[in-house]
Amino acid sequence: MRHWHSTPFEMCEIKLHVKLPVFVARQWIRHRTANVNEYSARYSILDREFYIPQPDALNAQSTVNNQGRGEVLSGAEAEAVLNMLRDDAARSYDHYEAMLSQDGQKGLARELARMNLPANIYTQWYWKVDLHNLFHFLRLRADAHAQYEIRVYAEEICKLVADWVPLAYGAFEDYRLGGVQLSSKAIDCVRRMVKGEEVTLETSGMSAGEWREFEGVLRG
Repeated sequence: MRHWHSTPFEMCEIKLHVKLPVFVARQWIRHRTANVNEYSARYSILDREFYIPQPDALNAQSTVNNQGRGEVLSGAEAEAVLNMLRDDAARSYDHYEAMLSQDGQKGLARELARMNLPANIYTQWYWKVDLHNLFHFLRLRADAHAQYEIRVYAEEICKLVADWVPLAYGAFEDYRLGGVQLSSKAIDCVRRMVKGEEVTLETSGMSAGEWREFEGVLRG
C-alpha cells in the first residue's frame, strides 16, 4: 500500500447488493472499474420508495464551491422544499402507475413509463469490484468532502472491508484515507515553513482554491 502496489489487492473481490437513489447511482457509476447488474425497470415495476432528505441534510448552495453545500436551510424555506420533494415524488409515481401496462395489451410500455420518475426514486444493483478499485472508490467517497448521500454508503462499506481484510484496511486508513497528497508547490511551501519562513497565498504560487485546500490540510 505504501508503495502504491496494486496487484495483491486486485486478487480480492467482493460483491455487494446495493439499494440507492438514482441520483446517487449516477454518481457512483462514474467509477467504471466494477461489474454492475442493475434492477431493470424495463422488466419490473419500481417500488414507490423515494429518498427524502432529513431536515439537517437540506443545505443551500456553497458560495465558494460549485460542487458543495453551504448553510443548512431552516424554517419555512426548508419545509417548502420538503413538501415539494414529497409532492413531486408522489405525483410522478401516481402517473407512472397510471401509464403502466397491466396485461401487456393496454397502457404504456414499462420502458417508457419509467421516464417521468424522479432521480430520488430507489434502484438496486449488484456491484462486484476488486479490492484495489474499491479502495480507490472509498478514498474519494468516504472523504469528508464527498457528497453526504454517497458518503454514508462509503462509510458503511468501510466497516465491511475492515471486517473482511483488517490488515489491508489498516494500511488503507494509514496511507490513503488518513493521508494526503501534496503538489510540488505545496511541498515547497512546507519546506519553507520548516525553515521558519512565513508563507502566504501571495508568496505560495498557488491559486486561491489550492491555498484553501493546503490550509485545510495543515489545520486538520
